[in-house]
Amino acid sequence: MPGILWLASYPKSGNTWLRAYLANLFRNPERPIPINELAVHVYGDNFLHHYEQYSGKKAHELSNEELTRLRPLVHQWFAYSKRDTVMVKTHSACVIANDVPLITPNATAGAVYVIRNPLDMVASLANHYQTDLDRAIEIMGTKDSIMPPSPGQLEQVLLDWSGHVRSWIEAPQLRLHVMRYEDMRHKSYKTFAALSRFLGLPVEKPRIMKAIRFSSFDELKKQESNSGFVEARPDGKAKFFRAGKTGTWRKDLTSDQIGRVIEAHREIMTKFGYLSPSGEPLD
Repeated sequence: MPGILWLASYPKSGNTWLRAYLANLFRNPERPIPINELAVHVYGDNFLHHYEQYSGKKAHELSNEELTRLRPLVHQWFAYSKRDTVMVKTHSACVIANDVPLITPNATAGAVYVIRNPLDMVASLANHYQTDLDRAIEIMGTKDSIMPPSPGQLEQVLLDWSGHVRSWIEAPQLRLHVMRYEDMRHKSYKTFAALSRFLGLPVEKPRIMKAIRFSSFDELKKQESNSGFVEARPDGKAKFFRAGKTGTWRKDLTSDQIGRVIEAHREIMTKFGYLSPSGEPLD
């Protein structure tokens, strides 16, 4: 069925891992697919070259208002560019901004949302933005947070971390599958097999296990070290793939920082098993 399958997440939650897994699953290659070829398999809704290609104008010729008006048209173009479902990565919240839905409903076939323990995300986000942990916590707690534009990319409306999660899990009439980063790592086969069932694919264990192996964090990090990654910071100040572990918040964050994250996101953290019923943080 034509339409977009959104691969959605707050930044630094495992979206690139998911894209690499799906590319390797669908292509079933003899060797891992290069990370710098992921855009061939999964579009990105924030890449300006799509807007240039659709409009016939260069990015510098397009005003913010024009880019806003183009968004649903580009999404429709994505949706019907193939006879089957098209995968598109996004970090945008599923909301309306400037009277335009950031996720176009009539171009959407469904979505996969990756969620990660926000305590572990603090250090990853700080590394990505090249800021300190306190500033990363502040960004995650800012209700009107925006991911600023970078070369070749549009800005993305994030909201705060909890608001981003809610915007997707509470989106009306959206066919949605949620994956926890921690389960992707520690219950890999079970988690990716469930994804195959959601996508209506046969659950073929050897093929799933190969795609898991070909998209492992170690493999992605090795590829970045050997050939770079086009989605990494253009200034080269930080690697895109940092640690990829779970539970590192216990050594990364102070008790005060842990408390601030929990206070800001208690409800969603509890809902997805990152806090115990008594409010204690869990890996």
